[in-house]
Amino acid sequence: MKEQDEKKRLPGNENEAPYEKGGPARAGVLPSRGLSNLWPVFFAFIGGWAIRVIGNFGAIAVFFFLAFINIFRSKQIREITSQVYYIGAKSSLIVILVGLFTGMVLGLQLFYTLVKFGSVGALGSAISLSLVRELGPVLTAIMIAARAGSAMAAEIGILRNSEQIDALYTMGIDPVRYLVSPRIAASIISFPLLTAFFDLVGIIGGYLTGVVLLGTNAGTYFYRVQSSLGMVDIRGGFIKSLVFGAIVSCICCFQGYFCHMRDDGFGARSVGMATVSAVVISCVLILVSDYVVTSFLM
Repeated sequence: MKEQDEKKRLPGNENEAPYEKGGPARAGVLPSRGLSNLWPVFFAFIGGWAIRVIGNFGAIAVFFFLAFINIFRSKQIREITSQVYYIGAKSSLIVILVGLFTGMVLGLQLFYTLVKFGSVGALGSAISLSLVRELGPVLTAIMIAARAGSAMAAEIGILRNSEQIDALYTMGIDPVRYLVSPRIAASIISFPLLTAFFDLVGIIGGYLTGVVLLGTNAGTYFYRVQSSLGMVDIRGGFIKSLVFGAIVSCICCFQGYFCHMRDDGFGARSVGMATVSAVVISCVLILVSDYVVTSFLM
């Protein structure tokens, strides 16, 4: 018996050893039963995630519709003006600063790229089209989402947790009309204006780099800017900024308004998580909607 047991333990005979009751399974062999049990769990997880995503998008769509139709109610001008000042005017400095250095970086990079092909004269066209069509609306929206969007989510979230939104219901005031509609209207107004500032300052930044620092002809630069830009390009940039404004304001207000229903925290933590989610989701949807709108405009 001992000789047989030692023979089973020899290095060359591991695969020949029979299964023992309660012993380990043979190496490299997985029981088919375990794999078959994983598939229902996997599909249940994917299905639950898809249902939650679709439900959230439906709730956001209804939330935006209710807020949008309340924009045109009476006594909204004062609140909309206040939000335009907060979202638009107070964000202008950071937008102008980012636009200036974006144009300067574009001028620097495109100059050394175009020199290789002997097309330095096209510097103005490349900078202006890049800014007006893509970089201007996208970067402006991301900057406003980071600054004003996070503030919107945090402010509305604090109002929710401190039960001030419930107090508005008690007084017969619609919280969506009072808190959300002015912010959405102000975003739709402010985003195109700030995008225009970004484009203008970016073109000036490209001029500083390409003409003042690198010696490109100034007349050629501005002639290319004027001749290459058409109303189609400008209109497309403004359409994108309108879409981004609606997306950012709706997502940020939605996250703050329903922060008390989050599963990952409550109280102050729910406000912080709602603010983070608002900025992240807004930035992702800005890039996704940029592709969708561009595909329709091309």
